[in-house]
Amino acid sequence: MTPPQKPLSRVVEACPPSGIRKFFDLAQTMKGVITLGVGEPDFPTPWGVREAAIHALSRGATTYTGNSGLPELRELICADLAARHGVTYRPADECLVTSGVSEGLDLALRALINPGDEVIVPEPSYVAYQPCVAFAGGVAVPVAMDPAQGYRLDAERIAAAVTPRTKAVLFGSPSNPTGAAQSAEDLAAVVALAEREDFWLVSDEIYDRLTYTGTHTSTAAIAGAWDRTVLLNGFSKSYAMTGWRVGYVCAPEPLAALMHRIHQYTMLCAPHVSQVAAIEALRSAEPDVAEMVADYDRRRRLFVKGLDELGLTCPEPGGAFYAFPSIRASGLSSQDFAEQLLNEQKVAVVPGDVFGPSGEGHVRCSYATALPLLEEALERIGHFLSSRT
Repeated sequence: MTPPQKPLSRVVEACPPSGIRKFFDLAQTMKGVITLGVGEPDFPTPWGVREAAIHALSRGATTYTGNSGLPELRELICADLAARHGVTYRPADECLVTSGVSEGLDLALRALINPGDEVIVPEPSYVAYQPCVAFAGGVAVPVAMDPAQGYRLDAERIAAAVTPRTKAVLFGSPSNPTGAAQSAEDLAAVVALAEREDFWLVSDEIYDRLTYTGTHTSTAAIAGAWDRTVLLNGFSKSYAMTGWRVGYVCAPEPLAALMHRIHQYTMLCAPHVSQVAAIEALRSAEPDVAEMVADYDRRRRLFVKGLDELGLTCPEPGGAFYAFPSIRASGLSSQDFAEQLLNEQKVAVVPGDVFGPSGEGHVRCSYATALPLLEEALERIGHFLSSRT
């Protein structure tokens, strides 16, 4: 039979495949590779969380839950946000449990955007931000932040990109890929701009627990921000629960209701057993989080120091588990550096340009890898660089 001849989605066809997955998939075909590519904790999910899930399965927690998620989980999420950040949401109608933060991002953008609306994306930015804006019918407007200033969120640069069609600014703090943790002062300047120009703030805070230099500031906690902020967060990074697929989104009720409506017709609910595991994580896994954060911090200091000693200058990452060094001294493009390093020294990193044009000249390295492997990776990168001098 002849297949349909009408064109497929031009929006999706125009979206490139994930540059992160490209190098991860390639590394999977090679032996002896040290992978600094995919942003995933190398710790197992805390045993108490896994045990709670095992017991839940034995009791039959294999059904749908309510669309918004288990009431106990939403209550614990809102209590946690209030205790740690001083932001208050009603569990019943301002908090939605999602299948990972990725779904929360998709819901937020689809509920916010009308065709042609613009969303400013400070970059380098997470690879999903700009495609998700496009999938929702919007226009992503990338705005480069300054590496010399540690990729701080610069309200003046953002203001220069605002137009009457600006609907939102979408950013992560701490950031993937740079590790930049935004200060309360810089966030307040962006909030003031949002109030003046009337746009939303979509704040991805999935790495909020992984903050090493100071404390995390939630965007919604800034004066004037709550009524125009969508707060995205989840359990994947802080609790080493990537495969469980549990996230959440909190927002004022009118917007939360629209996100809930989309969620009803698409994902229905996050996995039941994963929600039970998330409840246990919030109840008992704080010591595990503290232990993981302390270990990441040791790795961060060792790895960034090692990069600097190799001549790959790197702004100090204040959070997450990524370093974003400049590789301009090598004379190679980001893509060539990543490909040749993988082929010659079997170290997998992600070329910086996949996070936007301003990422060119950099690579992203995840230090969610055991210290001995990080030390070996630094040695291999040193050999790679010395072979080019």
